[in-house]
Amino acid sequence: MKVHTARYLQGAVRKEQYPPEERPEVAFLGRSNVGKSSLINRILNRKKLVQVSSTPGKTRLINFFEINNAFYLVDLPGYGYSRVPDSVRDEWRRMIEEYLTGRIPLKGVVMLVDIRHHPTPADETMLEWLRFHGYPTVLVATKADKVPRGRRRKALADIAGTLHLGADEPLIPFSALSGEGKDALWRQIQGFLDR
Repeated sequence: MKVHTARYLQGAVRKEQYPPEERPEVAFLGRSNVGKSSLINRILNRKKLVQVSSTPGKTRLINFFEINNAFYLVDLPGYGYSRVPDSVRDEWRRMIEEYLTGRIPLKGVVMLVDIRHHPTPADETMLEWLRFHGYPTVLVATKADKVPRGRRRKALADIAGTLHLGADEPLIPFSALSGEGKDALWRQIQGFLDR
């Protein structure tokens, strides 16, 4: 997909603050520090549209980005970050669930996992939840450039096995540094939008 325009539209903490339901949406979620902001910047060919931080847990809003005046990419807060109070984690979980369960224009979900690490119970729970609710989902293994090519197949197989991915559930290795996986991810996103 050719990205002609990409702009930050607004952030929200509850549904009353969401933009009107007039455009299709694709949501991005994953554990804190999985590389979500870097991935979104890379696929949009923007360096600083989404704020990138080395400190996990910085995304504390549901952030809406308007793409090509046609659809929204929605950046959800990271989950599983242990260095915040339980009350903050509970608030993030509430925000994510409220968005996912109540947003009619949501066409699909891009779920990120770090290729260097075994998926956590939080990753397993999130994917099971998405499956239970019937959301079309694509899995992306971020930070692929950090794993030597010789070890990549094993890392991907570990992720697929742990998350019980079926043949119809794609797992895309992605590098925000090199752009590897960008075209494959856009094909999935376009498929969501065409539904």
